[in-house]
Amino acid sequence: MKRIVLLAAALLQACASAPPAEPPQEPVAAAPVPAEAPRVEMRVELPPPAPAAPAPPPKPAAPAALDATKLPPFDGEQVVVTEPPSPRTIDRTAPADDLWQRIRQGFAIPNLDNKLVKQHTAYYARQQEYLQRIFDRSKLYLYYIVDEIEKRGLPTELALLPMIESAFNPMAYSRAHASGIWQFIPGTGKRYELQQNWWYDGRRDIVASTNAALDYLTYVYEMHGDWHLALASYNWGENAVRRAIAKNNKARKPTDYTSLRMPRETRQYVPKLQAIKNIIANPEPYGINLDPIPNEPYFAVVTETPDMDVQLAAALAEMEVGDFMALNPGFSRPLIRSSVATRIVLPADKVDVFHDNLAKHDEKSLVSWQVYHPKRGESLLAIAKKYHVSVADLKRVNGIHPRSSRMPQVLVVPMNGDAKASARALPIMYAPPIPVQSAVRGVHKVRRGDTLSGIAMRYRVRVSDLKRWNQLGRHLQIGQKVYIRVR
Repeated sequence: MKRIVLLAAALLQACASAPPAEPPQEPVAAAPVPAEAPRVEMRVELPPPAPAAPAPPPKPAAPAALDATKLPPFDGEQVVVTEPPSPRTIDRTAPADDLWQRIRQGFAIPNLDNKLVKQHTAYYARQQEYLQRIFDRSKLYLYYIVDEIEKRGLPTELALLPMIESAFNPMAYSRAHASGIWQFIPGTGKRYELQQNWWYDGRRDIVASTNAALDYLTYVYEMHGDWHLALASYNWGENAVRRAIAKNNKARKPTDYTSLRMPRETRQYVPKLQAIKNIIANPEPYGINLDPIPNEPYFAVVTETPDMDVQLAAALAEMEVGDFMALNPGFSRPLIRSSVATRIVLPADKVDVFHDNLAKHDEKSLVSWQVYHPKRGESLLAIAKKYHVSVADLKRVNGIHPRSSRMPQVLVVPMNGDAKASARALPIMYAPPIPVQSAVRGVHKVRRGDTLSGIAMRYRVRVSDLKRWNQLGRHLQIGQKVYIRVR
């Protein structure tokens, strides 16, 4: 029995002993498990290993360079491809050497594009000689005008306005008595303090009239807040435009420039300016060669000058008298009165020469004309004989029409031979500020086939009368009104 107990103990000891160790190359770690928990066997399947990337194919050998000399000639259709021209660009930050470029950089009025604009653009493009004359005259005045416009922050299209108003002719004069490059009528000129008297007309003065015109344009722009309406007001009058706007408002119609009812001249006014702007902006497509204008002052203002002859002032500046008058068109007589006109205008490069020559000149010989007050009943013929000058020259320097016999209240007459010699050399620029027109006795509307000689014969007047009364050229236009006045 004792032997049986010992054998059972040995068997129990063998069952409780640890199993033999696994080979070292395959160790397995087992977590301890409680005796009462059932044994759970876990199996984890791992993904198969990724196949190895295939080796890159070998690079093909570079083709041998073609020898163009061994190729057969090409006999297919050949097309020449050219790069299109780049559009015109304007650098608004770069200072311009050419005054035209400076003007382009300041364009700010909205463009108008309609049938009238196209018609006027085509018309001006055909009139290249006429345009060239305008451009040549404008070179004297444009820098000053552009400079004043930029000081006020206004659009530079306004510098082109005298091309429409007067073709930049400072002596331009209209049927409505408008005068100067900006075409001020007497009443508006007075509103803007432009002197108009027997000696001087500020409407023709380049400096004074430019400042007055820009003041007026600023005023009408601030009134309407629209440049097209402001330009219409400059041409037609601000009150007329205001009434047209009120009429459209009442009818619940648009009140922009193209929607208002206005005279034919005003209807075409802005399109004409737009046409000139189109050509200045890009002259090449119109076949126009726009010569550069130096972007520098052309003239300077000289103040505090003594009384002197127009002829002498030009000589002291070493200029032709015609060139002097082109810069000083406000003077209406051959004598410059310092009490009336407080400045003269000279080319910038002539100012020093003028002062040097004036300092050397005898102060007592600056004037060769004097003021004369005719006596009651005295005739022009008698005064001409008294001062040994022809009646024609006496009329000419005093702004009296060749066929008029009226006697002004004041005349200028020569003091010596220098004045008599210079009378005929002076340009014809001495018209009275407001010529008096006789009453209208009839209006003829031009029809097809009408001629000036035929109209003159019908109304028993001279052709020269018709031209003078209506400022006519050689050609008439159908529908044009020709005024017949009392002779």
